[in-house]
Amino acid sequence: MALDIFHMGLPRTFLGVPNDYAASRYVVLSSPYDSTASYGVGMRFGPHAIIEASRQVETYDIELGRDFEGCGIYTPDELEVHRGSPEKNCGYVQEAVEAVLKEGRIPVLLGGEHSVSVGAFNAFASRAKNISVLQIDAHADMRQEYEGTTHNHACVMARCREKFHAVSVGVRSCSQGEADVIKKEKLDVFGTDFKVEDVVKKLKGEVYITIDIDAFDPSEAPGVGTPEPGGLKWKQAIELLREVGRERKIAGFDVVELCPIPGNTVSDFLAARLVYKLICYIEAGKK
Repeated sequence: MALDIFHMGLPRTFLGVPNDYAASRYVVLSSPYDSTASYGVGMRFGPHAIIEASRQVETYDIELGRDFEGCGIYTPDELEVHRGSPEKNCGYVQEAVEAVLKEGRIPVLLGGEHSVSVGAFNAFASRAKNISVLQIDAHADMRQEYEGTTHNHACVMARCREKFHAVSVGVRSCSQGEADVIKKEKLDVFGTDFKVEDVVKKLKGEVYITIDIDAFDPSEAPGVGTPEPGGLKWKQAIELLREVGRERKIAGFDVVELCPIPGNTVSDFLAARLVYKLICYIEAGKK
């Protein structure tokens, strides 16, 4: 072939690994949607930024002493988005996640704003019995409706809790109404001062993890739509995720709300490393 004369670089896939769906265990789905964003915008560029940064992530994990590059990661093209309807956009995500689950693979969803996670929740709802959702987030995101829709990013955990038991970590911002519900219903909501074992024991046997990058302190991840001071540090978050991987089965996860800052890739790389860390913990924890 004529193209054989070129020296080809890394594929534009997660970690830059070759795409082989037949051999895949993880499918990295991207939903570049941010149409209900309330403050900073640009989360639609988050999935692309994560994949680009991931191509520079070393695949040997020093902590675990292993390389997980060959575990089977497939990166399809970005999902179609419906910018005029968050409900329809969630439907697109749901269809994609359902297709991944149907074939026994693990979905890894990249946002976009947090509303895309509702599509994943809906896909898991009919397939999982003994499952909890672990939310790592600066915001409670439990409004029943916001700005004319029940599928706003500020409503994602209200929709989640309609279907699943959920545990929230890192929350340091909420409305009076959300605070009242948390107190009245005695919901499992932790701030940034928590013990890992206290969180893990609240979780059921299987866990879906949804991570809003604004859970992290802005000093570590400034590239978010709505930064909140006093957030999680990398080590603190990783200690929690490592223990969840050891003690529970992680059925899937998403990383959302990255808002790339031109010329500053700190947040992009943190998000990419976070995605790979979760894959490493799933692989290391396989029974």
